[in-house]
Amino acid sequence: MTKRRPLIAGNWKMHKTAQEARDFAMGFQEKVGDVTDIDMVVCAPFTALHVLKEELEESIVHIGAQNMYPEVKGAYTGEVSGPMLLDLACTYVVLGHSERREYLKEDDGFIAKKVKVALELGLIPILCVGENLALREDGKALAFVRSQVEKDLMELGPDELRKVVIAYEPIWAIGTGKTASAQDAQEMCSGIRSTLAGIAGSVAQEIRILYGGSVKSGNIADLMAQPDIDGALVGGASLEVQEFAQLIQNAR
Repeated sequence: MTKRRPLIAGNWKMHKTAQEARDFAMGFQEKVGDVTDIDMVVCAPFTALHVLKEELEESIVHIGAQNMYPEVKGAYTGEVSGPMLLDLACTYVVLGHSERREYLKEDDGFIAKKVKVALELGLIPILCVGENLALREDGKALAFVRSQVEKDLMELGPDELRKVVIAYEPIWAIGTGKTASAQDAQEMCSGIRSTLAGIAGSVAQEIRILYGGSVKSGNIADLMAQPDIDGALVGGASLEVQEFAQLIQNAR
């Protein structure tokens, strides 16, 4: 059984000014300075990344972005490239989040390109997959998520795949207060791992799979106890220093 290092990533979404990010980073470091058994990432808006670089670059907390464009430079007004993220000390980048798939109409082909480019540049992609309520109620959740995983990773070889992090986020549980039960989440994460095994064989045992969707300090321990859940992508609960630090302690 491969021992996978747990990962807790906070996704701030469109929250926090630069000053709020600085205040958070200073307070958060103090509370998690002794955590060496979990990888911790804060995924901030582009406008706050320079502040996190100043505050966190020398710390044990990793910096992540919430998106990137799949070209290294060019005439893409309003977009941000991987090299720009590396310049701001980012080591992780969230790709394919359901909000981007839904509101910005990003499809699997475009997301697959981003994943490939991120890996080529040395960034670790946190690839988000997940179904909506209608698919869940129709019993089509696993088939849908399998197809997302296959399409988004189809260009990659085993050495690239072992660096990818997958975040399973049922869309019906994001920001709604509804959480998949730990058993439901495990069932889907296990299904994702078997899909990965189909693509990458035994490398699937090395790939970290996170759960996301109304994760809090109160439910993280149950989720972490599941064999195929290696951490969490945390939304609202990552905005408060105390709650996010407590969540990380409870995840241990």
